[in-house]
Amino acid sequence: MTEFRSVFKEDIASFLQIREASMSCSGIKHDICYLSSFDTYLADLGLREKVITESTVTGWIKTLTGKTSSRANMIIVIRIFIKYIQALGVPAYTPVIPKVRDDYIPYIFSDDELDRVFAAADNIRITKTQPNPYMKVEFPMILRLLYGCGLRIGETLALQMKDVDLDGGILTLLHTKNEKQRFVPMGQSLTEIMRCYCLAMGVIGKPNAFLFPGTDPSIPMTVRSARNKFDVILKNLGIKATNRNRHERGPCIHCFRHVFVFRSFIKAQRDGRSIDDCIPFLSIYLGHDSLYEIRIEA
Repeated sequence: MTEFRSVFKEDIASFLQIREASMSCSGIKHDICYLSSFDTYLADLGLREKVITESTVTGWIKTLTGKTSSRANMIIVIRIFIKYIQALGVPAYTPVIPKVRDDYIPYIFSDDELDRVFAAADNIRITKTQPNPYMKVEFPMILRLLYGCGLRIGETLALQMKDVDLDGGILTLLHTKNEKQRFVPMGQSLTEIMRCYCLAMGVIGKPNAFLFPGTDPSIPMTVRSARNKFDVILKNLGIKATNRNRHERGPCIHCFRHVFVFRSFIKAQRDGRSIDDCIPFLSIYLGHDSLYEIRIEA
């Protein structure tokens, strides 16, 4: 349990108890992180009286770093907390939410880069330094799920056989960001590839088996392992962002999700559908309240 140090430590603890009743675990973790930053600033400032002036809030805001969207999220949480202590009779200044610039630039793999990445994944060699004996079979399937369904890597690695409907071609995602559980349909060709994969891994008929086990079959591959393997592939292929801007992400395994969105829009245009009409459906498919969330994912 996080220990707060400022004169508002008891108020912060009470505020978080109220928030826990209506928020997800990940949401509470973010609140704790943001409030810890604010609490530390107030404690280091030596604030002894329960009063929050405009200069105090402004001073804390000046210490914030990162993307404008990240800073805005922190300020929003502090605003809510300030509204809470104002209701308790505490004199406090309410900060203005800053305008969020669209300063995130995703990396989109070219067709040539995708071909090379898939070819490299399909030809992974098992070496003495590779502790996971399943990596050669697993990784090509992982990348195809990311590419074909726009999944997050964490959602993919958490899949168990009971989450896969091979007859209907449906994935049930239970362990997702912000706990937004959802059903994700696979295309026919991807479903057949998944069927062959499950047969090869011997997990059909084993509902609790992880689709992508680590060295220990009872534990799924870690996100870190998947990212490291992908980074090695990119390095070996010489794929990297040149002249990258400050907020440009650069190539990484999460970029497959952006490729999925990009290609979904292209397909919608070719089929004569309006992109604006597709956004609500695509947002739900991806597990978002709005497409804007895609840009601010961790």
